[in-house]
Amino acid sequence: MNKIKVFWKNNRQFVVFIILMSVFRSAVADWYTVPTGSMQPTIKEGDRIVVNKMAYDLRVPFSQTSLIKTGEPHRGEIIVFESKAAQNRLIKRIIGLPGDKISLQNEALFINGNKLSYTVTIQNNQEIFANETISGLTHKIRIEKNASDRLSNFSEIIVPEDHYLVMGDNRRNSADSRVYGFVPRHELKGKATTIAFSLDYDDYYIPREDRFLTDLYSE
Repeated sequence: MNKIKVFWKNNRQFVVFIILMSVFRSAVADWYTVPTGSMQPTIKEGDRIVVNKMAYDLRVPFSQTSLIKTGEPHRGEIIVFESKAAQNRLIKRIIGLPGDKISLQNEALFINGNKLSYTVTIQNNQEIFANETISGLTHKIRIEKNASDRLSNFSEIIVPEDHYLVMGDNRRNSADSRVYGFVPRHELKGKATTIAFSLDYDDYYIPREDRFLTDLYSE
């Protein structure tokens, strides 16, 4: 009994949050469990991500087909989508909007002829971490030097109407638009906003305290 009291005292905020989130999963918001490292370093395996399902489209009550556009996706936002091409639910970052001209040259992105701003923060024999700024949003990207560079370049392409070009922040380890093609708008499930909580798979699934209720768009 004493162990239960100690656990409750030390973790009650976390437990209450989990209960509330379980109840709150609805047409308004949901959470998504991240199974891979394709969005590292922004998102880690074991993160539970809060998804705003009303950010872009709102399904009309009593209809399974009618959608009302409630907002437009923006470059730099992280989206969750149901990929028919990948036959899986994925989480990636929007790089290109409809009509954008996008190319990738030696890991550097160009949008409509303009190279994105990059600042290298860490570099060693194994990997490079850099800050990438897109449409005013700065986020971190990871490049593993020992991983295949087959996805490190592509010639300029134009994003079709009602489609988006998406990429993972872990650039050499992400199956994204470079593999599965553009994402149709109707596949979008919502905008990822917050890391609700995170479980460390390598440490007996113990919660990572430093990732509790973390804003995905804070630098």
